[in-house]
Amino acid sequence: MVLKEILNVFHKELDTIYGNNEVDSFFNILIDYYLNLKRITLVMQPEYTISKEEEQPLFEALSRLKLEEPIQYILGETEFFGLVFKVNQNTLIPRPETEELVQWIIEDYKDNLEQIKILDIGTGTGCIPISLAKNLPKAKVKALDISTKALKVAKQNAELNAVEVDFIEQNILDTYHTELDSASQKFDVIVSNPPYVRELEKAEMKGNVLKHEPELALFVDNTNPLIFYKAITEFATHSLKAGGTLYFEINQYLGAEMIQLLEDFNFKDIELKKDMFGNNRMIKGVKYN
Repeated sequence: MVLKEILNVFHKELDTIYGNNEVDSFFNILIDYYLNLKRITLVMQPEYTISKEEEQPLFEALSRLKLEEPIQYILGETEFFGLVFKVNQNTLIPRPETEELVQWIIEDYKDNLEQIKILDIGTGTGCIPISLAKNLPKAKVKALDISTKALKVAKQNAELNAVEVDFIEQNILDTYHTELDSASQKFDVIVSNPPYVRELEKAEMKGNVLKHEPELALFVDNTNPLIFYKAITEFATHSLKAGGTLYFEINQYLGAEMIQLLEDFNFKDIELKKDMFGNNRMIKGVKYN
């Protein structure tokens, strides 16, 4: 079948869901991934024809896109901070805003000559600790998640990207953190991108997120939206070294509440930072005692 005709089928089936430009983008990603073809092929060779065997993964992807399944899940991978990460329905798809959080930490610690200890809480794919380990080679990195299935993916990603991260299965809401609560487990950096989307904000979200990404990694109750932030901040008060820094990705609507939370736990030098879209998305605070 002529490749351009397959593109026309994609537009006919998907434009009402995603729009013309996004469908073009999906198609270009798919032909690159499955056929090693660039979009210029469609321009320079409008009659370019592929075999039935080559068509099959494209039409399978089309069927899944019609169900609003994220293309990252269809491919089984995504890119984050210049690295490739495996993803599936047990892991949240890494967002570009989280890359900015990683960059913030790297900028703060890139000139540090001593080994630093980093803990990521709620690691999912492992994108945060793996990216930090890759770019801060002197860092000793641990990562925690409640999900056995997510940790399986995270471990694969650490191996894929040739870094060493110590993964721990643990619920940060538990009163006792047996593998973390010891004098030897003091960290220079604790970072987290925990669930922060309130149930009332579901209406703002796209169908591909609501239907396919893990609710456990996304949503919190309207009445207690900072449940994870409170638990992590309290944990950080005795698990950060003096001078250590706590970093969060946050709900854009709860910046003032997050500043207050860190102040309540006696964190200093608190900084709220906007993401590339102009939303309050990151915050950090320093523990001095």
